[in-house]
Amino acid sequence: MKRKIPKVIAIAAVSGGGKSTIASCLKEKLGNSIALYFDDYDFKGPEDMIEWIENGCNPNEWDLTPLICEIQSLQTEPLDTIILDFPFAYLHDASSNLIDFTVFIDTPLDLALARRISRDFKHASVEDILGDLDHYISRGRQGYLAMLHTIKPNSDLVVDGTLSISEIADIITEHIDE
Repeated sequence: MKRKIPKVIAIAAVSGGGKSTIASCLKEKLGNSIALYFDDYDFKGPEDMIEWIENGCNPNEWDLTPLICEIQSLQTEPLDTIILDFPFAYLHDASSNLIDFTVFIDTPLDLALARRISRDFKHASVEDILGDLDHYISRGRQGYLAMLHTIKPNSDLVVDGTLSISEIADIITEHIDE
């Protein structure tokens, strides 16, 4: 009997858009699944993120070998689904052939920024928060907009990021079951 290869689902969104939260929720909802989180890996990538964004944010400038090797290894395991918190959808050449379905969580930028500040600056000073906001206004917002113009249109499913976590997970589950 031929072994079933786990389906690989990639979840993309801007920073603060809900990738990790939705990946964790889907892992629980789908059962017999594993979730892999982009930020858990030490990738070789662009030194200057703003410069990378200004130069077109080519995903292929990232060496994703550790994640790719882990996905390939997990494809031999008796899993149903591998869920990726992954910012590039199908746009990274070395990983695109491993992904079966991509989702973009379309979270309004103001909500994503508020979530990111709440998450990343819990114990920060007002000056640190204001400095981050100034950086976002002057340069960082470009990265958010770049995702909307590149990753979103290259995803199989776009889900409203203002919906509840369970609603988003239900919509994704309905589509991957089709």
